[in-house]
Amino acid sequence: MIIAFDGKKAANNRAGLGNYSRFVIRCMAERFPDIRFDVYVGKKRNPALLSALEKFPNVNICTPTHPVLKHFSALWDMFGIPYELKKRGADIYHGLSNVLPRNIRKAEGVKSLVTIHDLIFLSFPHTYSWFDRHFHNLKFRHACRTADKIIAVSQCTAEDIFKCYKVPKKEISVVYQGCDSSFREKCTEEFKAEVRRQFTLPVRYVLSVGTVEERKNTALIVRALKNFPELHLVIVGRRTKYAGTVEETAAELGISDRVHILSGVGFNELPAVYQMAELFVYPSKYEGFGIPMLEALCSGVPAIGATGSCLEEAGGDAALYTDPEDADDLSEKMSRVLSDPELRQSMIEKGYAHAAKFTDEALADSLMEVYKKVLKG
Repeated sequence: MIIAFDGKKAANNRAGLGNYSRFVIRCMAERFPDIRFDVYVGKKRNPALLSALEKFPNVNICTPTHPVLKHFSALWDMFGIPYELKKRGADIYHGLSNVLPRNIRKAEGVKSLVTIHDLIFLSFPHTYSWFDRHFHNLKFRHACRTADKIIAVSQCTAEDIFKCYKVPKKEISVVYQGCDSSFREKCTEEFKAEVRRQFTLPVRYVLSVGTVEERKNTALIVRALKNFPELHLVIVGRRTKYAGTVEETAAELGISDRVHILSGVGFNELPAVYQMAELFVYPSKYEGFGIPMLEALCSGVPAIGATGSCLEEAGGDAALYTDPEDADDLSEKMSRVLSDPELRQSMIEKGYAHAAKFTDEALADSLMEVYKKVLKG
């Protein structure tokens, strides 16, 4: 069997879809050493991102062979890949980041799958430009209506695909995401102390991780924080205009000195930042899956998510959940966790148990089961 992957994000994106793509490819290569995995990359803008994958003997990085397409990688991504798939004898092509080549059906005999992560541009259209919203919609709709099978990263996303694109439910399989194994490993006290110094982390803090944008709803945590004068809030994520709203909210409440937005935390330092937190809070109004919830559980940190999207799938019965519009409700749940040692310990233990369901092996086995079913027709 030869399985081909869309490697564009794996080769060029440090976070988000890049992390997911590299995670899937690595898990599959480790779990199935006798299967060949071809990773299609139009252009390596950051070769270091693929270095770990290139060490696997069963992983081949495939780049354009046509002299023109070598210089126009976007055209290769959109139109050139199907011809390469036929030439290299692929059985399956898996688009890992919401899209498929426009002419994927030209690859006769090659089954196609696509992973859809979320439909945020339809659920929160005002956060996208008109062009981006419609361009995403065209690409996602084409992928969903063309693929032989759709992988949704949560049941919530599967429902969105069904409702928005009228795709029959039998054509959608839910395969949950996992998170990097580094979050399951305990950091040394020396390393944690080094990270604390590097980012000037407070002694006691609530943590939230993710791009600081409107749907993440981070200002809700700030409003709840006013009731805990001994605590700080550390937010790790890329800033957008919404970061100004978060800071304005903190200023209005007189707690600016206790709200810290960190944009420069590296992936290697992030597990330590999680493990030093007293509580993880993620009141996002919409997520495709919510990997930070899982990262927190793997790190042994009690977590509070929001109701209304997929976070209850990511956190299961290990986490508490709050109304994303009610700061008082969040404050009450934060107080419960911070003041009740037995509840805290129970949440930590349940978190480890829940996170154990999202292992590398579980993801790889689930994907392979889908692949085999697609090949059987």
